[in-house]
Amino acid sequence: MAEENKINGLAWFVAGLGVGALVGILYAPKSGRETREDLINGTREGAEYLRARTRQAAEQVSDLVDRGREQVSEYVDRGRAQWEEFVERGKNLVSEQTGRVTAAVEAGREAYNMPQAPDEPTEV
Repeated sequence: MAEENKINGLAWFVAGLGVGALVGILYAPKSGRETREDLINGTREGAEYLRARTRQAAEQVSDLVDRGREQVSEYVDRGRAQWEEFVERGKNLVSEQTGRVTAAVEAGREAYNMPQAPDEPTEV
């Protein structure tokens, strides 16, 4: 019974489509040739519109990619500069500490190589 309703509903739907198409043809404001020309012109206009929008979208994407590359380049350059500054500070710190250690070692050598004075008796 449910299948009969489905088939019956489908038949009414198809009949409605046919009646609608017939009424559309009877009351069409233009002839078949004019309607076909309008459809062809509409299709051409739609295709041209899509081409124009595609070009615009491609240009926008290209601009976004260029901006993205510039930003990445700026971040890389900024990071490289910070890294170079960090390395330079590290080199300076190592050099400074090396100088201090060298001075301390030299002072120790000099102190070790100094002749020692004999212990003098202290006067009381």
